[in-house]
Amino acid sequence: MWYNSPMLRFTKMNGAGNDFVMIDNRVGTLQLAAEQISRICDRHRGVGADGVLVLERPTNGADFRMRYYNADGGEAEMCGNGARCFARYASHVAGPVEKLSFETPAGVIGAALQGEAVCLQMSDPTDLRLGLKIPVNDQTVGGHFVNSGVPHVVVPVEDLESADVRGIGSAVRHHDLFAPKGTNVNFLKRRGDRQISIRTYERGVENETLACGTGVVASALVFSALEKVDGPIGVLVRGGNELKVGFEKEGERFKKVTLTGPADFVFEGTIEL
Repeated sequence: MWYNSPMLRFTKMNGAGNDFVMIDNRVGTLQLAAEQISRICDRHRGVGADGVLVLERPTNGADFRMRYYNADGGEAEMCGNGARCFARYASHVAGPVEKLSFETPAGVIGAALQGEAVCLQMSDPTDLRLGLKIPVNDQTVGGHFVNSGVPHVVVPVEDLESADVRGIGSAVRHHDLFAPKGTNVNFLKRRGDRQISIRTYERGVENETLACGTGVVASALVFSALEKVDGPIGVLVRGGNELKVGFEKEGERFKKVTLTGPADFVFEGTIEL
């Protein structure tokens, strides 16, 4: 229930084509079950979205707390495109600011609002593993792993258009190597010295999405490690936007990682739970 009413107020947003339902729960009375989140995200019977973002009061000194739920109703640690939308949404409902911070299970995220774009200060990536050989059906997929807030496998390909994003993506996402929670899967093609294109199979959505912010970051960092190039790196996503990933390198480690890209309001409304 929302304020003892069956009607839930929401704002629809998208970040580079990755779309979200935004909900203000600073009063702390909202409790959504997984099946309710799935219904909200249903593109035929609900609002339609890749996930739900809930704005809450902070607990550790940040300005806000962000909770992110995938379309299947499961809670995830972080979502880069969602975090940019969250920053603009928080500024919209709580009062306009140029900078803000919010806590997530992946750490505290900083955001700087730049008009309709947002620059995120991401948490430091962990567990970079290059040169993985992943047995999938009757073939071996060569990939690389990094946790950019959530786990991601990056698979370089020569032909991005013909990549089997759903087939290989689903198989790698559920592979025993990444049990029990699984992984997201990105397919990467080089476009230039510091430019790449990607397609992403998202865990929780269980399909290809038009963009994935943490996937953009993971792909850029893997590309940097493989090609030994510095940032920023431009990453073209399926939705047609190019996002920018900045970072500093300290040996084999990455720090001060930033993700810059659009965060757009679409519409506001109510839905019956």
